[in-house]
Order: sequence, then structure tokens, then C-alpha cells
Amino acid sequence: MAASRRVEVHPGREVVVDFDPSLTFECVDDCTWCCHHGVLLYEPDFFELAGHADLADATTDFRGQDFVRKEDKEREEHVGEDGEACYFLRDDGLCTLHLEHDWKPARCSVFPLAVTVEDGDIHVDIRDSAHEHCDGLDVSERKVIDNLDAFLPEVLWELDDPESDREL
Repeated sequence: MAASRRVEVHPGREVVVDFDPSLTFECVDDCTWCCHHGVLLYEPDFFELAGHADLADATTDFRGQDFVRKEDKEREEHVGEDGEACYFLRDDGLCTLHLEHDWKPARCSVFPLAVTVEDGDIHVDIRDSAHEHCDGLDVSERKVIDNLDAFLPEVLWELDDPESDREL
């Protein structure tokens, strides 16, 4: 395990990095593993999503939190073991929100990072499950630590609870 270090992500917005700084990540074609789970919607995402989709169709409430719902995709590719995937994941494995609106929920941007809060500081590490299932780790030259602003939207510092371990 690499030693933790403090990194400024946005002006005045720091995180404590708890992963190996040499780690790289790049989404790879046909993986879609991160899209097989319900996507947690932080409040600003929920309101943004309302401008792009019918919330009654696209979201669900689980334990008092809003998520993009999972649905049975009736196909074998780009789905989890249960045959389900994100409401917005198309048959070709691409995201409707990202392609058509050039937007995605903060929780999607954060992947494959895990966000926790310790002693008032935001900590980031690689999700344990990503090490097992994500094909994009260590396959490119794109160092995660050098691109934290792309993974960690500034809204995370404005949330009461930015922790990312909640799943549908």
C-alpha cells in the first residue's frame, strides 16, 4: 500500500490519496462492469437528471436515497450476472446520458475510486471490487493521480455525505 498523500484536486479542494500513485485507468471497450449497479444520485445530480430523463422511469428510491435504476436488459452482453444494468446503458455498451447530453452523474465520474470521509478529510482509494472486475486498471498511460479533477467533481466537497460505498 502506498503512503497516503494530500493532493489538491480543485482550487482549495483537497483529498487524501490512499492508492498507489503509479496506478493508471482508462475505460476500455466492452467492459461496462461499473454500469451493472444502481447509480447513487447525489441531490445536484438528481435535479440535473430531471432535465435529461423522466425521473419516474429512470430512478428509484432505496433506503431513502435516489438511484438510477437497474433494469433487465434481455441480452447477454453489457449486463451483470442478474441480467440487469443501468437504465441508461445502451445495447452497444455506451451511456445514453454521456453520449447525448455530455453529462453523467458524479458517482459515474468517481468510478473506479472509492470516496470516504475520515476526520473531516475526503479520502480516495480504488474500490476493492474494481481490482477484481474492472478491465481499465493499469492498461493505459493515464495516471489517476494526475487526473483526479476528472474523477472527482467539485460537488463532492459541497455534500454532507460524499461517501461512495452505497449501492442499489
